[in-house]
Amino acid sequence: MNSFEYANPTTLQEALGLLGAKWGQADVLAGGTDLLSLMKDHLHEPRRVVNIKNIKELEGISKTADGLRIGALVTLDEIAKNADVKASFKSLADAAGGVPSPQIRHMGTAGGDLCQRPRCFYYRQGLGLLAMKDGKSLIPEGDNRYHSIFGEGPAYFVSASSLAPALIALNARVKLVSAKGPREVPVAKFFVAPKDEATREIALQPNEILSEILIPNATVKTSTYEVRQKEALDWPLAVAAVTLEMNGTAVKSARIVLGHVAPMPIEAAAAAKGLVGKTITTATAEAAGKAAVAGAKPLNGNAYKVQLAKVAVKRALLDAVKTAKA
Repeated sequence: MNSFEYANPTTLQEALGLLGAKWGQADVLAGGTDLLSLMKDHLHEPRRVVNIKNIKELEGISKTADGLRIGALVTLDEIAKNADVKASFKSLADAAGGVPSPQIRHMGTAGGDLCQRPRCFYYRQGLGLLAMKDGKSLIPEGDNRYHSIFGEGPAYFVSASSLAPALIALNARVKLVSAKGPREVPVAKFFVAPKDEATREIALQPNEILSEILIPNATVKTSTYEVRQKEALDWPLAVAAVTLEMNGTAVKSARIVLGHVAPMPIEAAAAAKGLVGKTITTATAEAAGKAAVAGAKPLNGNAYKVQLAKVAVKRALLDAVKTAKA
C-alpha cells in the first residue's frame, strides 16, 4: 500500500472540503471493507483518505413525513434488524441480512454498499474496469462464469451492490452532497454502464459524498431473493427484488429488479407490467420470471445465470405474496 495523508473530519462540510476535483486525489473511508482491499492491491492509490466514520449526521434510520431516511453510515446489520425497515420494506431487510458474513454486516455501510467497486476478477487483478487488450475485451472469450448476461459490452462486470435492487424496486433516492450543495438522484439512475476506462460505474462525482438514502412511503408487499453458490461469504449469482402494490388479491402495480446479472441493476418493466390485474400464483410468477430474462444475452460460460435469474423472480414474487397473507 502506498503512503497517504489521513484526514478525520467530524462534520460533513469539513469532509467535503477535503475531497478532490478528480478521482485519485482523495477517497472516502466508511466501513473500509472495500477501500482497504483496493488500496492493498494498488487499484486505488489516493493521496488522501478521508475518514467519515465520526460524522454523526451520516448515522441513523428515521421516519420522515415522506418515508424513511437511512444515513450513509448505517451498517447492513442495522438495516437488517431495524423494526421500521422490516415492517414496511421487507425486501431491503432481506437484502441486508442476506450478506453471509457477520463481520461484513457489522462493518459494511449502506453508502459503501452502493459505492463499492466491481468484484470482477479481471478488474481486481489490475486489468482495468473493461479488461481491454489491443482494443478488445478479454471477457467474452475468457473466463466469464460470473459476468453479465445482459447487454453487449464493453462493460461485462456485474453490479456488486446488495441493496440496490431492493432500493430501485422501492423507488428510493440517494442524496449526494458537494461543497456547492446537495442533489438527489434516483437509485435507478445512480448506476452507470461505463463505455471507457475513465468513466465510473456510479453517478457519484469525486467531490461528492453520498450522505443518505430516502425511501418514499408506500403500502406495498416486497421481497428479495438471492441465489448464491455457497453459504460462506460470497456475492450472489443472481438476485431479484420485487415490490407489489395490491388491490385485494390482484396486482395493482409491480416493480421487478434484477441484480448481479449486468453492470447495473436491471429493471424488468415488461415482466412487471404483465402482472397487473393478475393474482400471484406459481404460474404467473413463472411467467414473470421468463419475461424478466427475455432480453438476456449470456456469454459462452454463464448461460446458467439466465435460469437462476428466472427462478429468483419467481421465488421473490411468491415470497412477497406469502408475506401479504401472513
